[in-house]
Amino acid sequence: MPPDLTKRSPEEIKTLKPFLDEWVEKVEQPDYIEDDPILFMHAFNQKEDQLLAGFFAATMAWGRRDIVIRKVRDFLDRMDNCPTDFITHFEDDEANRFKGFKHRTFKPIDMKWLVKILQTILHKYESFEKFWAHCYQQAKANDRPLMSVFHEQFFAQHPEAPQRTRKHVSNADKKSSCKRQYLFLRWALRNNSSVDLGLMDFMPQSELMIPLDVHVARQARALGLLSRTYNDWWAVQELTEALRLLDPQDPAKYDYALFGLGVNQDEIPEKFIKNPVVLD
Repeated sequence: MPPDLTKRSPEEIKTLKPFLDEWVEKVEQPDYIEDDPILFMHAFNQKEDQLLAGFFAATMAWGRRDIVIRKVRDFLDRMDNCPTDFITHFEDDEANRFKGFKHRTFKPIDMKWLVKILQTILHKYESFEKFWAHCYQQAKANDRPLMSVFHEQFFAQHPEAPQRTRKHVSNADKKSSCKRQYLFLRWALRNNSSVDLGLMDFMPQSELMIPLDVHVARQARALGLLSRTYNDWWAVQELTEALRLLDPQDPAKYDYALFGLGVNQDEIPEKFIKNPVVLD
């Protein structure tokens, strides 16, 4: 990554709005669902099932989408495709259902502890959304990043959970981009979308941060929306701030545009490319 990248001025960023809005409209279509892990939220009818399936799908969204989909399907099959019922009635001896499961650095022990923690959350807070609302209120009251509080409160349910499992839930205090948690919130919180479900409303979608992965970051740098060279929490803040200039009420929708451009980067008009070297 080059050390010096050119950043657009706020006025220049606004000139990208028609171009990026067109890409949002092009990508955010119902046919997007079948090839994306969000399909697991659409596969269920009950809100709690949708949220829990979506949380696992987003938490495991690491690598090629087809592989992620295969692994999430395998995991949900092990829960009889009844995530709420399975989690709320989970007993330790049922952890043998996860034997042999592996995805990247996820192992059976991680899946066991994620299930146990979610079980405690559902029993204590009555729903996953109420737990998120609790974390959001704590974050606001203490002026902390939501994902710092979420990580803290999530593992506070079972402090004995192993360190290796904690690494699978990002923490903004560790300067992580928290891409997977914000991907889940994009799925679950954005409304008036043909893809995202708008199931929760504990916070306004204007406060969503961009789910930053290497592909989104590359296009953002090429367009001059992002000058930071590391894909960390500061980069998320910088890019989201830029996207709020285009739509203050729904900045996360531009995740679709940047994703689409990542797949079709040869369709970026040369006049819009600010840092061509990042596409080399």
